[in-house]
Amino acid sequence: MEEKKSSPFKNAITVLVSVAIAGVFLWVALRGLDVEKIEQSLKKANYLWVAFAAVFGVSAYIFRAVRWNLLLEPMGHKISTSNSLWSISFGYLMNLTIPRSGELARSTALYGVEKVPVDKSFGTIILERVVDLFCMMIFLGLTLIFKFNAIKSFYDNSGFQPNPAFIITVIAAGLIGLFLFFKFKERFRRFSIISKIIDFIDGIFEGLKSILNLRQKGKFILLTAGIWVCYFFASYLVCFSLPETSDFTLADGCFILVIGTLGMIIPASGGIGAFNLAMKFGFTALFISMGKDAAEGGELGLAYSFITLPLQIIIMLVMGLISIPMLAKNRKI
Repeated sequence: MEEKKSSPFKNAITVLVSVAIAGVFLWVALRGLDVEKIEQSLKKANYLWVAFAAVFGVSAYIFRAVRWNLLLEPMGHKISTSNSLWSISFGYLMNLTIPRSGELARSTALYGVEKVPVDKSFGTIILERVVDLFCMMIFLGLTLIFKFNAIKSFYDNSGFQPNPAFIITVIAAGLIGLFLFFKFKERFRRFSIISKIIDFIDGIFEGLKSILNLRQKGKFILLTAGIWVCYFFASYLVCFSLPETSDFTLADGCFILVIGTLGMIIPASGGIGAFNLAMKFGFTALFISMGKDAAEGGELGLAYSFITLPLQIIIMLVMGLISIPMLAKNRKI
């Protein structure tokens, strides 16, 4: 009973911390820039390009839903694309309220309509994240080849200096933990609570292994490519809405996608603040590499972020709110 009471409190703290992080990042992003120039850029933007970008944003949901079906099929769960789509949409909606809660909410929603065990579907979601990370690294590789100067400028402007020793320690600790889990997990099963945790982790690994048993590997690769092509055009087409960035190349679009993805990783509420700051740094770096005014780049980066981020949030809200009655309608008792 105490655990139930503490849960809303923990959620409230999580939301407050997330909002605070968003506020700090947004303040840093806006500091020292001419807000009036940003407003002028937003007023003269061509929002028809934003509408085109929205089509690709929604299409990514559909491709992801079909791909999720392929991952669940080897485990004996053939689910409808509709239930997959609305479970994904509900998960994204939950991410807007409590950061990083969407993955578990998505698995729970799918269990309600398809009775797929949460641990197994959660394992496939982790696999999706691994595949998405691989795809992001491909885009990062392309930007390193074609926009190295911009990457270097972004790194210099962001002030981010990763500690190699800390990264190596975290990786080593993770590998040691995995080794100990597999070596001694059967001994720990005598404790009921730990046994449930082990069963859950086993289910996750079963989900991760599903990619090895895929019957349609080619389709999986095509759907993955489709998702990231949609992500690319959803971010790149918005550049054409602003006159000053309408001449951006495909390489510039790759750079913006990578920087925007990095901004969304930070657990700020809805990506607010973190994404805006990432775009400020990103566009500043692009303008420096092009020999243009850095301050203008920062202002246009924020103008771009104030178009793209609301677009993403609107899509999440619309799809998420539609998902609630659709999941309730299809729920299995």
